[in-house]
Amino acid sequence: MIQILDSRYSWTRLAVTLAIATVGNVGMWSIIALLPSVQAEFGGGRGAASIPYAMTMAGFAVGNLVWGRALDRFGVSRALSGAAVMSSLGYVLAALSPTMTLLSLAQLLIGLGTAVFFGPLLADVSLWFRRRRGIAVAIAASGNYLAGALWPWALSGVLETQGWRGVCLVLAVVVPVLVIPGAQWLRRAVPADSLTAAAQATGLVPRRVPWSPRALMLILGVAGIGCCVAMSMPQVHIVAFCVDLGYGPAVGAEMLSVMLLGGIGSRLVSGFITDRLGGIPTLLIGSVGQMIGLILYLPFDGLASLYVVSLIFGLSQGGIVPAYAIIVREYMPAREAGARVGFVIMATIVGMALGGWMSGWIYDVSGSYQLAFINGIAWNLLNIAIMITILLRSRPKRPDGLVAA
Repeated sequence: MIQILDSRYSWTRLAVTLAIATVGNVGMWSIIALLPSVQAEFGGGRGAASIPYAMTMAGFAVGNLVWGRALDRFGVSRALSGAAVMSSLGYVLAALSPTMTLLSLAQLLIGLGTAVFFGPLLADVSLWFRRRRGIAVAIAASGNYLAGALWPWALSGVLETQGWRGVCLVLAVVVPVLVIPGAQWLRRAVPADSLTAAAQATGLVPRRVPWSPRALMLILGVAGIGCCVAMSMPQVHIVAFCVDLGYGPAVGAEMLSVMLLGGIGSRLVSGFITDRLGGIPTLLIGSVGQMIGLILYLPFDGLASLYVVSLIFGLSQGGIVPAYAIIVREYMPAREAGARVGFVIMATIVGMALGGWMSGWIYDVSGSYQLAFINGIAWNLLNIAIMITILLRSRPKRPDGLVAA
């Protein structure tokens, strides 16, 4: 029955989803906070120290596709429980890793498990809302940034006393203990009659493009890589950047928290904008703001100015990735939401992994992050160009399903 969409149950389900996402997404951010400690133990350059993060994001990327398909087939509750166990195993293996290579493989497993807490969860939430789909997806996506803002601070004491291996062991226990019981609250499936095109239609004019769903999915994937290569530069390297400037890792962690808290605000505002303008205009607004933030990192390296620029960057980029999920829902069938959203989110995470490694490599070659910021700006322009092209090629659907001239 259509009444289930945007219902009280939908909002209760969203609250549970947000809590689960805030716990589960720690796997995406923990290695960033641990990067200086890992480099100190194993040695090597900044590029080598970035490999565990790149492997985390590679697992996260593939996991969004794998778990997205699992969600379509088995439901979100089973997918969450399985991923929590996988993440726990990854944390145990990370804590026991004697080399950077084995740590990187453990992080690949952590990333694979963590993936279910982002793209697949966004796809599930999107099915329970129609009029407020944009803000609902934005709230669910905020769990990712809440995890990045809260967990490094919450685990800082463990890091100081027990080291990075102790942090991994704590997370190996905490994630399944909190996630698996919470996942049982999400066992209810969307009624079949609420998955029809008519039931899922929003108040925005339906639009079509002159590409097949598969082709559009690939185009969105390329755009997602571009946006997230740019996004990864400050997110992955802000702590190391602050260490290089002499401010220390604690200041860098605070700056990352400021950035991510700004991202939460950005996601919520972008959710409201999406419900009124649609996914592509919202994504373009965020992408232009993200580019401005990257440009501002080039001339400013004072402590106060970096806090301000990091906040600007966070306020700009937070709504970009959730907008991709909305775009998929606007142009593609609801019954394919898990797999389609999973693929596009996978592409964005590939961009994060590629950008995280690439920025470290550029630093090793050039001795500074200036060229890395410029590299991010160039990739961001690619994303903007693709989204403008899609917007210009879009046409409203006529009632008979044809594309208006």
